Amino acid sequence: MRADNLTLLTDLYELTMMQGYFKNPSDQVVVFDMFYRTNPCGGAYAICAGLQQVIEYIENLTFTEEDIAYLRSLSLFEEDFLNYLSSFHFSGDIYAIPEGTVVFPREPLVKVIAPIMEAQLVETAILNIVNHQSLIATKAARVCYAARGEAVMEFGLRRAQGPDAGIFGARAAMIAGCAGTSNVLTGKMFQVPVLGTHAHSWIMSFPDEYTAFKTYARLYPNSCTLLVDTYDVLKSGVPNAIRVFEEMREEGIPLTRYGIRIDSGDLAYLSKEAYKMLSAAGFDDAIISASSDLDEYLIESLKAQDAKINSWGVGTRLITANDNPAFGGVYKLAAVWDEENESFIPKIKLSENTEKVTNPGNKTVYRIYSRSTGKIKADLICLADENLDPEENMVIFDPVDTWKKTRILGGTYDVKELLIPVFQKGKCVYESPSVMELQAYCKKEQETLWDESRRFHNPHEVYVDLSQKLYDMKKDLLEEMSEKML
Repeated sequence: MRADNLTLLTDLYELTMMQGYFKNPSDQVVVFDMFYRTNPCGGAYAICAGLQQVIEYIENLTFTEEDIAYLRSLSLFEEDFLNYLSSFHFSGDIYAIPEGTVVFPREPLVKVIAPIMEAQLVETAILNIVNHQSLIATKAARVCYAARGEAVMEFGLRRAQGPDAGIFGARAAMIAGCAGTSNVLTGKMFQVPVLGTHAHSWIMSFPDEYTAFKTYARLYPNSCTLLVDTYDVLKSGVPNAIRVFEEMREEGIPLTRYGIRIDSGDLAYLSKEAYKMLSAAGFDDAIISASSDLDEYLIESLKAQDAKINSWGVGTRLITANDNPAFGGVYKLAAVWDEENESFIPKIKLSENTEKVTNPGNKTVYRIYSRSTGKIKADLICLADENLDPEENMVIFDPVDTWKKTRILGGTYDVKELLIPVFQKGKCVYESPSVMELQAYCKKEQETLWDESRRFHNPHEVYVDLSQKLYDMKKDLLEEMSEKML
């Protein structure tokens, strides 16, 4: 369903603005930041994802003859501009925070430095790709955290908002920690594990439940998880599953990956009763998998009730991030290159809403870690030419409530610059890891969070501060703009 060339995956006004720049010649180089303002799902962090698809989009960014013909048919664009588009290619630089990284509000996830027409065109697609995958990755990370190391299978394809959402949502969920996906195309495209059992229709198509179970077990003896709630979990499903497991044991068939799945009813009660029955029959190592509209909150509740579930199938509420339907990332102009002075002129967007006032300038992001624990102490948004020396004392402060200050002693912390080069002069200089490599990286990233920042209710927010140099620049711009409006 997804075309390789997504050049026209853009809002019309990007193209009309491009023509405006073309007609009023401007090849000025600008800086745009893609960032978000509020953590999704009421949490204290997000997981960024989608960079590989951004790379593929940029590498295939070209207007075909069919694209030009379509744009001509709109009667909005003049021939000289269409001729320009026919040889268009991206020639700028892109920096990004790697996929799977824990991120926080207001810090640039993607930074584009390019001639203004190029930087303008790529806005919509970058937002579309990064917003979607970062949202699903964040939701999946929360679900996996609730499962406390037990396997979570993503199987939301049939409820996703279209094929692309299902494919790339599953990719994002795998990055964030899911053990596998039911989506076979995602498995093929990204070399990730595919998992699944069978449907109620399998049971119903046989004369009786026992025959259905037995037939399935003969087909898949090394991956035999039986769906036990088609008729009655405790009176029919579990007893018939036990009967099949006993026959397999008697025949010398190794019971390696086997168990039951419960898809309805009181999951806490049913799992505990099912475990008693399985244990009494000598199958206390059987997997007890649960599904049925699960999310992080229900999983957390089931664990609090001591449910005997050790595998979780999560579909609709993960793939749609049902409690937070949009990530809310934005793309804002931050600086314009001054050829005469060979420096960037910072730009700022004002708003009556304080949180919508942007951070100006060409920036980077440093992460500050406690050297003793490896946990995140804070993130610091700086100007791109600033460097931090972890052996020096540092004072960081809240950019809104500036009286809130923290002193960090030199030698007690480590720093890492988060934004890395992805494109230089239009050429990709970054090789994306595999999805499973990203999953391993994302797991380590989440371990740098304090538990207080991972809890689902009233989580502790990580500080995202501005360097003194950036803060002073922003303050001066705000005062300058204020004076102009008097």
